[in-house]
Amino acid sequence: MPLAKKLSLSRTSFYWFFRDREELLAALIDRWRNKNTGNLLRQCEAYAETITEAVLNVIDCWLNQELFDAKFEFAVRSWALQSSDVSEEIDRADEERLAGLQGLFIRFGYDELAADVRARAVYLTQIGYITSRTKEDLSVRMKRIPQYVFIFSGHLPDPREIRRFSARHQFSLPDQGDADSD
Repeated sequence: MPLAKKLSLSRTSFYWFFRDREELLAALIDRWRNKNTGNLLRQCEAYAETITEAVLNVIDCWLNQELFDAKFEFAVRSWALQSSDVSEEIDRADEERLAGLQGLFIRFGYDELAADVRARAVYLTQIGYITSRTKEDLSVRMKRIPQYVFIFSGHLPDPREIRRFSARHQFSLPDQGDADSD
């Protein structure tokens, strides 16, 4: 009833869209899985010439709500605290996401253990941001990105990679006197 009211629908009109509450909840899980897990896995597989570019592709998820909806992620993880079925969905998604991230590092020559640990560092850092509901000004986050990439990959991104990444997020970097060109 609260959802129908928020959507300006009568309770009976709401059921034109979903047969019952369970169908609605299943649709929410499917949407979450397709958007957050699906897009994260696609970013893990996106073209990249370097490991730093590949990590930046993944970080796109954390800055672009069209790729990964952090509020939706928080809501589903909160829901999982009350539902064993949703908790199992979270467990499956975490496994898939970690495997995708591990595959990214393996693709760039990291051994299996190093790839696993780096994948966990990337993923658990972001899940920590989400579950602790960290609020960060974009300029602060963008300033930290090169160091996050270094921590996650062991390599600093090239200034050109950072410029391209910043442009994807409509963020202007302060002029740092870098004379090299793309």
